[in-house]
Amino acid sequence: MLTETILEDDRWHGVGFAGLAETAATAVLNHLELPPEGYEIAVLACDDARIATLNADFRGKPQPTNVLSWPAWDLSAENDGGDPDLPPEAEPDDPEPLGDIAIALETCQREATEQGKTVTDHVTHLIVHATLHLLGYDHIRDGDATLMESLETVILGKLGIADPYMDNYGA
Repeated sequence: MLTETILEDDRWHGVGFAGLAETAATAVLNHLELPPEGYEIAVLACDDARIATLNADFRGKPQPTNVLSWPAWDLSAENDGGDPDLPPEAEPDDPEPLGDIAIALETCQREATEQGKTVTDHVTHLIVHATLHLLGYDHIRDGDATLMESLETVILGKLGIADPYMDNYGA
């Protein structure tokens, strides 16, 4: 399996989190033609209080956020809108870590409601988003954001999920 899920909050069982995380992360690697069996990602499914602590510790922002990611490698592109470097090659019997992801339940639920999405679709989008971060994609500069958002839209479309960047979600 690509993802190792740590459920810190039992309410995540209600959305089938482990399966969502595995499906979303695998879809990203498959789209980028990377073998999912050669890599691993640790995913922490937590609550807002825990992610607020992590956000304060790692980003100096003491408030909850939806998702955080910590890449194992600096794969970021040097040019605006360019593709990041590839992660190290790995063998299925010795998976290469891509990094860690943490995601907060209450924030995801609130955002899904505000955006008129299902929680499962929103969580899937956030795992796709965070996995792309682990692979060096970012959205700080306009060209990078355009590339990352287009990848997210295509990957989510393959999973049957509407474009999360459209107004009125899927309209």
